[in-house]
Amino acid sequence: MAINQYIQIFTAILVIVNPIGAIPVFVSLTGDQSPAKRKQTVRTAAITVAVVLTVTAFVGEMILHFFGISMGAFSIAAGILLLLMALAMLHAKQSGSRHSPEEAEEAANQDNVAVVPLAIPLMTGPGAMSTVIIYVDKTSSWFDTGFIVACGLVVALIVWVALRLATPIAVALGKTGMNIVTRVMGLLLAAIAVEFITSGLGGLFPGLMGSLTP
Repeated sequence: MAINQYIQIFTAILVIVNPIGAIPVFVSLTGDQSPAKRKQTVRTAAITVAVVLTVTAFVGEMILHFFGISMGAFSIAAGILLLLMALAMLHAKQSGSRHSPEEAEEAANQDNVAVVPLAIPLMTGPGAMSTVIIYVDKTSSWFDTGFIVACGLVVALIVWVALRLATPIAVALGKTGMNIVTRVMGLLLAAIAVEFITSGLGGLFPGLMGSLTP
């Protein structure tokens, strides 16, 4: 892969996981926790993000093959999902695919919120997992696959830092600043979604896409 492709992969995974966007939910869910408990929650959530992204990189494509789903169809479905998430982010809202009101209400009554709903599905939900699967399918060597796994680990580290500094970041950015960051990430995510849809259409209808190319 070219350098710009590596940058694109890392950016895509970071934008979809969106650690900054998870801060308001994290603060609300851990407001009553002791400092030690919050540190444990952060650590568990970051580890879960790393594990989910790593496991998805190695077994996600095999699951698609098992169910007989073509990568073209999966790319289109993933692109539509990401586009819906992006539209919600552009309106500074949480997509239902990330965290529904019912899940938020249920999480408020849980003692341990690190794995569910913080790590799954808030940060590593269907959007993040499908993105990893699509990029792994495009790899041509173990090095490229290893890079995607490394991206997941780095993003998990960023999640750990963001959540450990959740309160200072929330105070520094404020509601307006958080919304601006979310909208910028939503715009980037929309571009990634369109690329996935276009790639999927090219895989399913190569003749059609060829006729549209100047």
